[in-house]
Amino acid sequence: MLEKLFKLSENKTTAKTEIAAGITTFMTMAYILAVNPSILSAAGMDSTAVLLATCLASFIGTACMAFMANLPFALSAGMGLNAYMAFTVCGVMGYPWQAALLAVFIEGVVFIILSLTRVREAIFDSIPLTLKKAVSVGIGLFIAFIGLQNAGLAVGNDSTLVSLISFRENFHTAGICALLALIGVICTAVLYIKKFKGSILIGIFGTWILGIICQLTGIYTVDPDNGFYSLIPTFHMTDFSKLGDTFGQCFNVDFNSIGIFNFIVIIFSFLFVDLFDTLGTLIGVSTKADMLDKDGKLPKIKPALMADAVATTAGAVLGTSTTTTFVESSAGVAAGGRTGLTSFTTAVLFLASMLFAPIFTAIPSFATAPALIIVGFLMFSTITDIKFSNDNFTEAVPAYLCVIAMPLFYSISEGISLGIISYVIINLVCGKAKNINPIMYLLAILFVLKYIFL
Repeated sequence: MLEKLFKLSENKTTAKTEIAAGITTFMTMAYILAVNPSILSAAGMDSTAVLLATCLASFIGTACMAFMANLPFALSAGMGLNAYMAFTVCGVMGYPWQAALLAVFIEGVVFIILSLTRVREAIFDSIPLTLKKAVSVGIGLFIAFIGLQNAGLAVGNDSTLVSLISFRENFHTAGICALLALIGVICTAVLYIKKFKGSILIGIFGTWILGIICQLTGIYTVDPDNGFYSLIPTFHMTDFSKLGDTFGQCFNVDFNSIGIFNFIVIIFSFLFVDLFDTLGTLIGVSTKADMLDKDGKLPKIKPALMADAVATTAGAVLGTSTTTTFVESSAGVAAGGRTGLTSFTTAVLFLASMLFAPIFTAIPSFATAPALIIVGFLMFSTITDIKFSNDNFTEAVPAYLCVIAMPLFYSISEGISLGIISYVIINLVCGKAKNINPIMYLLAILFVLKYIFL
């Protein structure tokens, strides 16, 4: 049955490998079950309702990806987009969270229409192969940077923006977490180099178990007031009735209390960020999985984009911010995932997490950090496919700007934006206009307008 559904032999994989890859993807994404309710509760939403909505939206979107596209990509509530909704739309602009969810719902409907009309697919195909390679490299640096932050190794600094943590300060909380993450990185790297099956997954569990041992021996100290919680999971059921607090509330909006122009701006903001974050993730992960054809196109991109659009729409109705394809899918790909069985495994785990949410949310961020850092390295290795010779600078410089923008500006879409704008301008000025796809001109203009008006 699995062979018939997911074409395992055709993709040179096995059910065991795919399931392990799906578990790996889930483990690197599980933090969203704790983070998303925390962020959206700042907008006045019930955290338990958001948790349930996030689980269901992730299940629906990832299952759609499995059966519609047969790709190993997982979806959940996008980081950055949830913060934009909570702190900008509902915070600074003062919109009720119901109106913000309506904007997400409309964005999802627009995406469905765009996917049906092949607009999103045309955008994907118009991006030059060198820039697509750069997106993969940039995402590698981006998720490695996220991993360093989740590990507590990279911390804020007033003078240099970021710096290395001082291990001796607060050793029994932040210090030991950072040290365990560093040990996890080394162990995961060694396991991967020695070609252990499921090395990334072993690294996650191994780091978590080390943390539990440290807690039991008193090396790690629980300090909830400062964000250092028990690493040992608790067992209690979730209150499922809470989902009613957010379900369908995106249609319960008083339009007299919101400005139509500003509301349209909000929709387009969600639209821009989601479109290019999704495209960037699909490009990056597909490149690493060697799923692009000789022309740099993803053969199954249309159903993949449709799955993403359906997930966003369903998520808004359930009560969560934009649901999008996660860069952490690359962890499953690195573990050998090549088909929809990987994503279906992840989807099932998201559904199961509704019953055992306290267990999954107990996975500390420092335990998943090594996986993100190692996967970041694997994606960064794509940089060897980019030619940096003098006769290729019109391709290489935009690729370079794309790569550095993603981690430094903390945004996949900003990296793509700068890459596209610089590619069009540099090639146009250097007399290589024939290299520019007409859609690239349109994208460059739209990105410039976004910076001016949004």
